[in-house]
Amino acid sequence: MPSDEAFDTLFFHIVKENIMAKGNHKKSPQLSLAEQYQACERASFFKRFGAYLYDLFALAAVLMLATVIALLVVVIANKLTLIDLSLYQDTADYLGHSMIFLAYLSAVIIGFYCYFWSQAGQTIGMKAWRLRVQNSDGSNISFTQSVIRLSTSAFGLGNIMALLKDRNAFQDLWAECEVVTLSKELNNWKGFKGMAFMDEKEETK
Repeated sequence: MPSDEAFDTLFFHIVKENIMAKGNHKKSPQLSLAEQYQACERASFFKRFGAYLYDLFALAAVLMLATVIALLVVVIANKLTLIDLSLYQDTADYLGHSMIFLAYLSAVIIGFYCYFWSQAGQTIGMKAWRLRVQNSDGSNISFTQSVIRLSTSAFGLGNIMALLKDRNAFQDLWAECEVVTLSKELNNWKGFKGMAFMDEKEETK
């Protein structure tokens, strides 16, 4: 029969190993959100194309809403005699000849892409395909980078370069950024998924 002293020695070693194991677990570094983004691989052309098609539908809905708002503004302005629609067939004809309306829709398109890219790293289509646009260090791109990226995208044709080995599109080279494929965990944030300001709220809790 082992002595009480042997039992005490065995118990002491077990407790010591458990304490050391817990200490090592606590000391293991956790990757930050930006570091996890940085570790993701670049997105393929086909995923980019899928996100592009999704965004076309989302953008069409946004433009329809913007057009409805513009029509209401014109009707109200006409009632207040701020504008004269007598020279046009109807309100839609007036908007069709208005450079202000064209500039307004252009601003909506630029705002749609640049806001989501700079603030979230994802548009609705990119969210669906688990894509994210970011800097090489995993951080969000700036609004200026977003404008450069949009203006050099050639209506999406720049993504053809993603077929090459490094999977970097033409617009990403000009904006000095990259598009990566996220894991399901990184793509599945609470609230409005993947939004940068939602991520910040989660980190402060």
